[in-house]
Amino acid sequence: MLSKSLQILRNKGYKIYRQPYRLNIVGYRSRFVRSNQFDDEIHVFYTNDKGKWVYHIFKATTDPGQYWLENPMHPQGTAFLKKGQYKYAYSLGLHRGIYPALIQTAPVTIIRDYERKGLFKWFESGVTDTGRFGINIHRARKQGTTNVIDDFSAGCLVFANAQDFNRFMNIAKQHLLRYGNSFTVSLVDFRDERRRRLSHVAWGMVISVGSLWLLNRLN
Repeated sequence: MLSKSLQILRNKGYKIYRQPYRLNIVGYRSRFVRSNQFDDEIHVFYTNDKGKWVYHIFKATTDPGQYWLENPMHPQGTAFLKKGQYKYAYSLGLHRGIYPALIQTAPVTIIRDYERKGLFKWFESGVTDTGRFGINIHRARKQGTTNVIDDFSAGCLVFANAQDFNRFMNIAKQHLLRYGNSFTVSLVDFRDERRRRLSHVAWGMVISVGSLWLLNRLN
């Protein structure tokens, strides 16, 4: 998975950190389109002091739960973090002033969903906005694994498992000690990656058919 993630980030022109314990934090939005399930992933990878890559995959959501889709806090709809890389936009702080988490401290871009049906098919069709919206990275319940998102996310990136989140926070503290309280977070949409691969396949077929046609004409 490391090589795939590195390739994806390179293809998008995103920054990749290679210094020891400087974190690459990447949310992967899954191909599934229904709401309320922890069907996404947060990948955290970095090199250790020996220069070896360390890679973690955590079950999470990058989408809001059904509760906030049906009861949006904003008239234009509930926020979805837009795919992209947000350099130095996050810091360790308190989520809603209650417990330590990774909180948004610089502008990010969101898309607001206004259909509220819980089918995430058109991430690019909503209203976009850039600013500070409290799109944090935190956990669901204090203990154990949460299976249904509901009101645990109004657009934040949320860990399903509390122990996974605690592990992530301990790793983040290593970054903090070495590089200060500033983190970069990237979001990749797996459906975009699938569309890109299908597009490459389609173009490859077109080129192959065109080459075959030209070869037949020359013969």
